[in-house]
Amino acid sequence: MKDKIAVPAGPEKIVCSANIVQVVHQDMKIGDKVEEFEWVRRSPGTRTIVFDKKNNKILLTKEYRYELKTYDYRIPGGKVCSLKEYIERLKNTDEQNMKLITEAAKRELEEETGIKAKSLKHIYTSNSGTTVRWDLYYFVAEEFEQGKQNLGFAEPVETGWYSPDEVENFCMSAEISEDRSVAVLLRFLKGTDLVGA
Repeated sequence: MKDKIAVPAGPEKIVCSANIVQVVHQDMKIGDKVEEFEWVRRSPGTRTIVFDKKNNKILLTKEYRYELKTYDYRIPGGKVCSLKEYIERLKNTDEQNMKLITEAAKRELEEETGIKAKSLKHIYTSNSGTTVRWDLYYFVAEEFEQGKQNLGFAEPVETGWYSPDEVENFCMSAEISEDRSVAVLLRFLKGTDLVGA
């Protein structure tokens, strides 16, 4: 089996780079055979499940999503940093990057919802796949205080508190369209002990 695993055979080649993504070519080797692989790299994102234990409610946003041409329920979150910053951060240690990602999760949560997280617990990292490398880091906030939203341009976001049953229904009816978030939410609701992958 080990002889079927592709390993890099030379440096990455950046084919093109834009504000959000870059296209990367990488020669990969299996045995004596070398082939060029292609993938898209995007700066990682965050999602934070805000859970009000006392009232047994979860905070979701309702956002107009231009790619869907409709409203969508979502776990609050956003970009960690620009693509240019992300490329620089690839040189950091995992510990340094997790600190920056956690700070970004707090920032995005507060901007979108006004919620100021006192602490965040990293529960999972979803890797998009082989050809699109776009990680989403999932956190849980159980200790927080309410502040004021600070939305960006063209960011119509409403917030609401929902029972676990309502959140599960949103997941199952595709009213939450981000499938990775649906999986993480359902695991969270079912008490699955998620591990930061």
